[in-house]
Amino acid sequence: MSLAVVRSRALLGLHAPEVLVEVHLGNGLPAFTIVGLPQAAVRESRDRVRAALLHCGFEFPNRRLTVNLTPADLPKDSGRFDLPIAVGILAASGQLPPEALAEVELVGELSLTGEVRPIRGVLAMALALRCCVPRRRLVIPAGCRAEASLAPERCALAAATLVEVYEHLRGASALECVGGEAPEPPAGAQTDFSDVRGQWFARRALEVAAAGGHSLLMVGSPGAGKSMLAQRFAGLLPPMDAEEALECALVQSVAARFDPACWGRRPFRSPHHTASPVALAGGGSPPRPGEVSLSHRGVLFLDELPEFHSAALEALREPLESGEITVSRAARQATFPARFQLVAAMNPCPCGYAGSRLRPCTCPPDRIARYQRSVSGPLLDRIDLRIEVEPVPPEELERGPSGEPTDAIRARVRDAAGRQRARQGMPNALLGPGDTDRHCVPGEAARALLRDAAARLGWSARSWHRVLRVARTVADLAAAPAVDAAHVAEAIQMRRALGAG
Repeated sequence: MSLAVVRSRALLGLHAPEVLVEVHLGNGLPAFTIVGLPQAAVRESRDRVRAALLHCGFEFPNRRLTVNLTPADLPKDSGRFDLPIAVGILAASGQLPPEALAEVELVGELSLTGEVRPIRGVLAMALALRCCVPRRRLVIPAGCRAEASLAPERCALAAATLVEVYEHLRGASALECVGGEAPEPPAGAQTDFSDVRGQWFARRALEVAAAGGHSLLMVGSPGAGKSMLAQRFAGLLPPMDAEEALECALVQSVAARFDPACWGRRPFRSPHHTASPVALAGGGSPPRPGEVSLSHRGVLFLDELPEFHSAALEALREPLESGEITVSRAARQATFPARFQLVAAMNPCPCGYAGSRLRPCTCPPDRIARYQRSVSGPLLDRIDLRIEVEPVPPEELERGPSGEPTDAIRARVRDAAGRQRARQGMPNALLGPGDTDRHCVPGEAARALLRDAAARLGWSARSWHRVLRVARTVADLAAAPAVDAAHVAEAIQMRRALGAG
């Protein structure tokens, strides 16, 4: 009897726990059994592995073959175990020396011709090797080379076919080593604020939101420019550092959405309003990241906010506060990062023209109230900036000056964000109550203005602190050392849409 052990990796959230692929050849009637909590895609690997081995000219043992994936209580999904199973069969049947497997881990799906096809989560697996003692190399599909190159160390070996893996393990040739080759982030924004004419108040609100990391809701009639403004918002954000870019790439890798061209660029996600709670928050079995995690370190834009399912909107409340979301299922639990900036847009009423000078509104008052109530008070309370976006007059569209370019606004945002990092080590939007009291101290006139606004608008304690943090951001944009009444007044003006506190 023969036994071979091959190391591989599973995926559990953003983690890649080690899996031992034990291949045993025994006596008895020919059979091919896979145990260890395999899902359907793993069980189907029996046919892919057999066909790939035969097509590549290897011998497939006509014996009782048992493959055990351990730990047995960890669910195994996808075709990433095809390659380690095939290599384990070669080692157990004597076609490959078992000692060649000591320093490698293998992942990859096999085609019927022996081609090693790309899989999701390669970056998470490459990063997991940093904890291995002694260090091992991860054999990956050649199609995942760009993804594995983002790992800080050269820890991956790219293979295009099963034959290449076989020749490498027996020492006849060497696979390409990749890693530690992260490209430079792209410079500049894809869209520019100079395209926007008018909308000076909305542009100012977006600048404040970008400088302090604040969430934003725009309310206005159709065609006022809400979507156009939102699509240019990500270009205002400060550039990501290497660690933040790696976090974003890791989430995209696990979700099978990694694009090398987007490395270092702030994510901008804009799901349709029919998106389910699972699509927004994440879920499935095994759990996968949703839109709130795919927009990590970037922007989540929700257009037509009241049209989203109420359960989907309420799922945003926890990640807006904590910056992460935990997806729980009966057997497993996974936590994904979700530190995104929410930018939302909505009409003031179902027809879209309540309060508009363009045309009269046809909605009765009770219908308008019902429409606005579809966005709950607790969710609105967590949105720092709520502004009205008025349509631009035709004469301004035709003859008005172009707006200020993105680069000029981004420079002010970068300076304000630098002041916040130097003072408190984080954006103003992330300050807790204690930090807010310490770093956002208003003057006496500003405090009186805050007390008056809180009494008239019925603010909660959360609203009080959020307005104070926005005022601190306005002061940072002006390079002011303290929060005065003018800063507080501007922050209050940016929290008035829908007539809520």
